[in-house]
Amino acid sequence: MDGERLGGEEGGEAAEEESTPDESVSPEEADVLQEIFSVIESAAQLGDYRRTQRKECYNLVRRLKLLLPLIEEIRDHDERISETGIGSLWNLKKAISLARKLLKICNEGSKIYLALESEAVKVKFHKVYERLNQALDALPYDQLGISDEVNEQTQLMIVQLRRAKRRTDTQDIELAMDLMVVFSKNDDRNADSAIVERLAKKLDLHTPEDLKNETLAVRRLVKERGGPTTECIQQIIDLLNKFKQMAGVEVTDILEEPTVPSKMLEKLPSLVIPHEFLCPITLEIMTDPVIVASGQTYERESIRKWLDSNHRTCPKTRQALVHLSLAPNYALKNLIIQWCEKNNFQLPKKHVLVESDNLSPGQKEEIQSLIEVLSFGQLEDQRKAVIKIRMLSKENPENRVLFAECGGILPLVHLLSYPDSKVQEHAVTAVLNLSIDEANKKSIAKEGAIPAIIDILRKGTTEARENSAACLFSLSMVDENKITVGLSDGIPPLVELLQDGTIRGKKDAATALFNLSLNQMNKVRAIEAGIVPPLLQLLKDRNLGMVDEALSILLLLASHPSGRQEIGQLSFIETLVEFIKDGTPKNQECAISVLLELGSNNSNFLLTALQFGVYEHLIEITRSGTSRAQRKANSVQQLMRKYEQIP
Repeated sequence: MDGERLGGEEGGEAAEEESTPDESVSPEEADVLQEIFSVIESAAQLGDYRRTQRKECYNLVRRLKLLLPLIEEIRDHDERISETGIGSLWNLKKAISLARKLLKICNEGSKIYLALESEAVKVKFHKVYERLNQALDALPYDQLGISDEVNEQTQLMIVQLRRAKRRTDTQDIELAMDLMVVFSKNDDRNADSAIVERLAKKLDLHTPEDLKNETLAVRRLVKERGGPTTECIQQIIDLLNKFKQMAGVEVTDILEEPTVPSKMLEKLPSLVIPHEFLCPITLEIMTDPVIVASGQTYERESIRKWLDSNHRTCPKTRQALVHLSLAPNYALKNLIIQWCEKNNFQLPKKHVLVESDNLSPGQKEEIQSLIEVLSFGQLEDQRKAVIKIRMLSKENPENRVLFAECGGILPLVHLLSYPDSKVQEHAVTAVLNLSIDEANKKSIAKEGAIPAIIDILRKGTTEARENSAACLFSLSMVDENKITVGLSDGIPPLVELLQDGTIRGKKDAATALFNLSLNQMNKVRAIEAGIVPPLLQLLKDRNLGMVDEALSILLLLASHPSGRQEIGQLSFIETLVEFIKDGTPKNQECAISVLLELGSNNSNFLLTALQFGVYEHLIEITRSGTSRAQRKANSVQQLMRKYEQIP
């Protein structure tokens, strides 16, 4: 993404300062203390922060609350505070207001935008810490009648603020890699749907209400920015539309304001419900529409009664149903909900069935039958069954949950070791599809699937090896599975696929290796398996389009001493400088990040980069690079000045 500055309500300088009191007016002590109380209380009530900034927000709120005893003691102090002291309190109030505005952004802003700009937001937090630190340092404590206990608490907080200001935590690297994969042009990869679904859960954007609120937030962001749609905004819109498609929500033009005629209901004596919203059986508006094998849509309760009466045909077309599965029609359901909201029409309330009842007997019967064939059938029947399971598990989330609930994971895992390459290929792909469900990830690993998947990764067909790598990536989203893959020697065959695989295989291997290398021990295993040479080769062959993936993995490895030793060769530093000079904006961001990580641990890397002419390229990037690249370039220059390598 283009890493633009946070703007408007979502940013600008993270939050512009509130207007200060008229300098000609001498503010009263009680006023400033009351305002500080009000701002802190207001900030503390915001509460529901975006997940990507939640921890930082809670830490900031906790620190603001620690100021309350200080303010209470100042308020209880008998002696009048000097004008200088009151001025210092107004500066503290402005710093706290700045903090509150940043908290409000993290409470109301676009979730996708805040995830994409997580590093920029982190810089804004550091600026808030700096302002609070300066304001607290400037208070005349000897005039304020502060007790020793509160003074010690305040001084401790100042130390914490300084420490927080110096922190150089990177963005959520797992989330960053997911976003990188989603925005790649390889939309046909098996792991893409899993990543989009996982991102939706990570960002809390998987219900119609969540998506509606995010649409409004993005629309506000676009309006505040003004001008043409930038690459950053377009990426946000594209990802939001993917989330909507997955949830079955109608995809509309986000940039167009919805128009609802205000007098519509006054003009119409009665509403006419669109015929496509009516169940063909009951002719009533549907609340839970489902699709049958013929492609027709019915109310779930109505069609279930039809099927439970031993009918095996479509009520409307009289066509024989090839299967009895019912697929939720999320798109139509959300259209009905939107129409009802628009027309103030209240849907009839119906008894909400528990989850296990939301499945037709036919659907359950079909999956149970397939599981039985997996367990006891002949080879040809098992092959057909596993192909069917592969298809069903790809189609919708309900099938993944049902398959696990019916005990299908264990017999499917057994087939991973079956001495037939095509059965293995279909089985590992079915496991990949099932692993999209978060609960299934642990169940699959618990049944001993990981060693078998690794074996297919070593010896399987080309497609099986690629899907095995994607499967290991999906399973490794669970931290304990990262450890299991590492201990099961899963990293060497992934490195081999990265070295010798097809382009798709290389990408699947890189994604899995990145995720696994978030574990410290796996970094060592990857280095020992020889991951660095193929990564360097990916940097040389830009036509593969995997420079960002390679640099992201190298950034992880550079945080480990053995990784720095392995990659810190002259030719690699020269390659980094080349990407900083003429790479894509994302290439530049990644390359500077790697150089910063290397240089933070060993100044010789920076000296070598200077010898290859990096300084002038860093200067250029601080002028015209993306906001993230500019921040990283400034950090590298600060490090060089610290080591007295540049003036």
